Amino acid sequence: MAETSKQTTRGPTAWELDAESITVKIRWFGVAVGYLVVNLLNRPAGSHRAEMNAILTLGATFALIDTWWSLRGRVFLSRWPLIISLMEAVFIGLLCYFDNGLNSPFRFYYFLSLLVCAIRYSPAVTLGTFALHSVSYGELFFSRGTGEPGHGTEDLAPLVVMLVSMGWVTWACTSLVGLLKGAGRSLTQLNQELQHNQTQLEERIQQRTTQLQQSQALVVQQEKQAAFGLLAAGIAHEVGNPLAAISSLVQMLNRRPNDDYTRERLQMVDDQLRRIQGTLRELVDFSRPANTQKSMCDVHELIDGALNIAKYYKRTKGKKIVTCYAERLPLLRVVRDQVVQVFLNLILNAMDATDEGGTIEITTALVSGWIEVAVRDDGHGISPENQVRVFRPYFTTKDTGTGLGLFVCKHIIEATTDGRIELSETSPAGTKFKVFLTCDNVRQHPDIAEPTLVSTEVS
Repeated sequence: MAETSKQTTRGPTAWELDAESITVKIRWFGVAVGYLVVNLLNRPAGSHRAEMNAILTLGATFALIDTWWSLRGRVFLSRWPLIISLMEAVFIGLLCYFDNGLNSPFRFYYFLSLLVCAIRYSPAVTLGTFALHSVSYGELFFSRGTGEPGHGTEDLAPLVVMLVSMGWVTWACTSLVGLLKGAGRSLTQLNQELQHNQTQLEERIQQRTTQLQQSQALVVQQEKQAAFGLLAAGIAHEVGNPLAAISSLVQMLNRRPNDDYTRERLQMVDDQLRRIQGTLRELVDFSRPANTQKSMCDVHELIDGALNIAKYYKRTKGKKIVTCYAERLPLLRVVRDQVVQVFLNLILNAMDATDEGGTIEITTALVSGWIEVAVRDDGHGISPENQVRVFRPYFTTKDTGTGLGLFVCKHIIEATTDGRIELSETSPAGTKFKVFLTCDNVRQHPDIAEPTLVSTEVS
C-alpha cells in the first residue's frame, strides 16, 4: 500500500488529509485480510504459514508506525515515497512467493498499492511505483518458473497479462485522480471566491448600516433644529407684540412734558427694549429655514455671526474669546448658514470644555490655498481612547449632550464645501480643532500668516 501523506511546508490540504485517512484504513484492512487468508482458510500441507505470518507482522508493525506518525500530523518517510513503494513491492512479492506464486490472491495487492499511490502522489511517483511492482512480479515469475512445467520462461502469458493490467490500472488511477484533484481545486477556488464575496457583502452591509445610522443622526439633528426654529419664531412673535406695545407707550410718554430725570429713565427703558428686539431678530434669523444657496462670504463675518449667537449661551459668562484674524483674506464660496452652524458648534463645545476664567482662541490664516480656522480651548483635553470617536454620531462626554454636534460639523464641511475638519491637537492643557475651507478664489490667493492675538471679552 502506498504512503499515506506527503508532508510539505505549506501544511496538508483537505485532499491530503482525506487521502491519508483512506490510506491508513486501507493498510490496516490489507493486513487484517492477510491474517484471515493465511490463518483461517484451509491451507495445503507444507504451506509457509509461519513465514507469511511473520511478513504480515512486519506489515502490521509498519502500519502501526505510520498510524502513530499520522496521529501526530506527520508522515513516516514522507520525503522518500519511492522507498515506501519499494518496501511494498518486496512485501507483496514475498507474500506471493510463500503462498501460491503467480496465482496467489495477494497479487491483487499490487493494484491496491497503485491505486493508493495515485491518490496520494503525483503521476511520476505512481509510474515509478508501477516500475518497482513490475520488477517485483517479474522476479516472482522467473523464480517460480525454473524446473516447473507450465511455468517456464517460454510461457509469458501470465506475466504479460499482469504487467498490462498493472499498466492499465496505473493509467486509469492517475487519470481519474487527476480529474478528482482538478475538480477539488476548482471547488476550493470557487469556495474561496464565495467566501471573498461573502466578506465583501458583509463589509458592504456594515458600510450601508453605518451610512444609515449617520443619515438617521442627521435627520434627528435636522428635526431638532426645525423644532427649535418653530419654537424660536413663536417665542419671538409672542414676546415681540408686548414689546411693541411697551415701546409705543414709552414713545408716547416721551412726547409729554417731563423733567430731565424722567426723560433719562424713559430713554434707558427704550434702549433696553431695542436691545431685546435686536436679540429676538438674531434668534429669528438663526432659526429661519436654512438657505442652501452658495454665496461669496467673508470667513470673519461668519465667525462673528457665530459669536453673536454664542454670547447668549449661559456658559459664556466669565470666559474670554481671543480672536486672531488674518488680514485681507479672500472671500469664500460657501453656504453661509451651514458654515455659521459649524463655527457655532465648535465655539459652544469649547465653552463647555473651558472652566470659568478660561480662554478660547480663534485664529485664521491662509496656507497653501486653504483658509484655516482654528478654535482652541484651555480645557482638560480629550482622552486617547475618545480621540478616534469624537466625530462619530451619538458619542458625547457631556451629561446633557446629544453627540451630534461634531458629527454634523464633519458632514457639513465634507459634504457641502471643499474642506475638512480635524482634531488638530489635544492634551491636558487644551484642545484645538481646525476647519479647512477653500474654493477657486482662495486657491489663487497667496498665503497670509496669522497676526498677533487680539483679546476680546464676550459679554
